[in-house]
Amino acid sequence: MALDIGTWDLACQFNNTDHHTELNGTDRLIVRRGQPFTINLYLNSGSYLPGVSQLQIIAETGPQPAMQYGTRAVFSLSDEIDSTCWSAAVTSPPGDTICLSVCPAPDAPIGRYVLTLDGCVQFDFILLFNPWCPRDVVYMDSEDKLVEYVLAQDGIIFRGDADYPVPLAWDFGQFEEGILDACLRILDMNPKHQRNPGKDCSGRRNVIYVTRVLSAMINSNDRDSGVLEGCWKESFEGGMSPMSWRGSVEILRTWNSTSCLPVRYGQCWVFAAVACTVSRALGIPCRVVTNYFSAHDTNSNLVIERYINERGETESVSRDMIWNYHCWVESWMTRPDLSSGFDGWQASDPTPQEKSEGVFCCGPVPVRAVKEGELTLKYDAAFVFAEVNADLAFFLKYKDGSTRKIVNDQKVGQKISTKSVGCDVREDITHLYKYPEGSAEERKVFEKAKHQNKLNQQQANAGLYVTIKLSSGIRKGCDFDVFAVVTNNTVEEKKCRLVFASRAVSYNGVTGRECGFKDLLNVELLPGAERKVPLRLNYSKYCNNLMEDNLIRLGALLIDYSTREAVMAMRDIVVDNPDIKIRILGEPKENRKLAAELTLQNPLPEPLQGCCFTIEGANLTGGYSITEKLESSIEPGQEAKVKIYFTPTQCGLRKLVVDFDSDKLGHVRGYRNVIIGK
Repeated sequence: MALDIGTWDLACQFNNTDHHTELNGTDRLIVRRGQPFTINLYLNSGSYLPGVSQLQIIAETGPQPAMQYGTRAVFSLSDEIDSTCWSAAVTSPPGDTICLSVCPAPDAPIGRYVLTLDGCVQFDFILLFNPWCPRDVVYMDSEDKLVEYVLAQDGIIFRGDADYPVPLAWDFGQFEEGILDACLRILDMNPKHQRNPGKDCSGRRNVIYVTRVLSAMINSNDRDSGVLEGCWKESFEGGMSPMSWRGSVEILRTWNSTSCLPVRYGQCWVFAAVACTVSRALGIPCRVVTNYFSAHDTNSNLVIERYINERGETESVSRDMIWNYHCWVESWMTRPDLSSGFDGWQASDPTPQEKSEGVFCCGPVPVRAVKEGELTLKYDAAFVFAEVNADLAFFLKYKDGSTRKIVNDQKVGQKISTKSVGCDVREDITHLYKYPEGSAEERKVFEKAKHQNKLNQQQANAGLYVTIKLSSGIRKGCDFDVFAVVTNNTVEEKKCRLVFASRAVSYNGVTGRECGFKDLLNVELLPGAERKVPLRLNYSKYCNNLMEDNLIRLGALLIDYSTREAVMAMRDIVVDNPDIKIRILGEPKENRKLAAELTLQNPLPEPLQGCCFTIEGANLTGGYSITEKLESSIEPGQEAKVKIYFTPTQCGLRKLVVDFDSDKLGHVRGYRNVIIGK
């Protein structure tokens, strides 16, 4: 006997809260697979009778739903919920009001669904991955990690360099208004969906497939309506500097509101952050990872070769690069497509570098596969392995064209970093990607990676040695010293040439203008002697040469005249911006207006023009940035100070992300954690 359904209630408040989606709002039904949700049905006549009343239910997703693709499911009432497949059961006593429980299959495709009851009642809902469900491949058995990697709407991305990791606060904002719709649209705009919608929607049951699609669609290099256009030039004409972004929300909203035109511009941390936002929005546990001294191996030989002339300048011979740091994402999932032992964190990289299967994407590859040198495993294991483990070889190129290998102790893949669970400190995860440098395990893995190093491994010259030391107070606006320390550990007197150079450098390893240079042709070192050679870096010289990352590359090249052998030290330094002082005025409560008092002191010996402060924060500023401009210039030593008002909409721990911009300082970043009460 069919049920005569009159009206219904989707119980969005109850269901969304139960499925951890209430931060998306409770005006529509958003649920996770493998977990039942409740619908209240009110009958026009009669009542529900167990074993007698019948109800056919159809769940469909995509433009071409079909049972063979898994995008259409037809089922009826059963005595109890079966959590392994689409199922439904009545959980209320017999009567004219029915509490219907519906459970989506734990491997159902994610996306927009239409549920039809007995061919006459239809309603829409959105289905997401479910890391709380043990049957879902994204299951994560830790409530603290679920809060961090799925529910946290803000976080920390590490930049700077290996010796000085700089935390950058980021507003992921995956639950802000319109973001989930933009994320689902990204899936619909991908070329695979355009070619075969049915097959693509079927593929959305597979988190590996979805992660790979996202890796390709966050960038626009394939002219595929991707979200972000990359730019690594000095000018960002026609768009915004990647340093200008404080979060993912404005980027995704702009893309969604401009007919999917790529947003200008992104660089690696922006690509990674947006991928993290989209992954978390869809229910995939995700985190942003930073690899310091990251290799970009373009010819797949696992060796990065660099040629230096006698002035210490790098000469371009190949497209291989060493990035000061590089960011990608890790997503948590099991890998049923691989042999056992490769579940857990999977690296994928939306920054367009090299093509994979004809598309600019990378991963997902098990982090464990990278550590063990299993380079045949899907996807792009060899490329990620090189990023953290390639061999680095420097050669001195003499004026007569001859070359000689330089002894250099720099290592690729340092201080691989991510935000710790539950706090803002840096977690070092290098051990997940590689064995300790120089260990037997590390060398064994490198050999297993089938790297045939045709270059003779030259042992470090135990006689001559050079290092670079820093002074304190490396802050923008100051003059400061750096030092090359050269040592002669031999029993002979040495006569050498020391080239000590400094150049501005971008985070992806492209060197710019000179910031200071010294060429000493006659450095004499007695046996056992040490000499400390200073290089003064003057603000007047480096101020107009620094790129947006405030990085300077130091290189000290020591050439032994008697043997023509060379040793080298290289080090990148971060020139610190001033701190932004952030005070919260008022009692932080939900839906109560607050003020942020922002102060920055001009550290430069010249005035700042065009100054403005901008704030942004998930559930603090409504998903939008708020800017306050200063009318007058800020003189040397003077403070720039503003008050910006905002109204929090959700209680809990939130991050207020602050940006200061001006003509001379560029983008200075800061943040403040704020606990919002109910």
